[in-house]
Amino acid sequence: MNDLAKILKHRRVMKELTLYKLGAKSSVSASHLGRIERRERFPSARILRKLAKPLGFSESELFTLANYLTSEPSIAVDSGAQLGRLDPYVAEVLSQEPVEMQRAVFGILNILTNLAKTFARK
Repeated sequence: MNDLAKILKHRRVMKELTLYKLGAKSSVSASHLGRIERRERFPSARILRKLAKPLGFSESELFTLANYLTSEPSIAVDSGAQLGRLDPYVAEVLSQEPVEMQRAVFGILNILTNLAKTFARK
């Protein structure tokens, strides 16, 4: 398992951004960013979306690093949608929910993805 806080701090330092500069670019307070880096807080999907561009990540990269999405390749289902990718509208709505709710939803999506993979093999 990766250490998201360490990855975020490393990327921030490599980009030569202080907590204040990153806060200004992402609209996330420097104090909240500091708490994330010290592992006192876990960033919500909404916060990760704000941090992605200033840190040079894609949103899906950060969601994968935060274990919100699986890094395994997605598989197609009958509707043509792909598992492992979150619809932008769903991501926007979900980002407004508390972190606990986001984790629960992503846990359920992970279970459904694994079930779909199991049935796809049969």
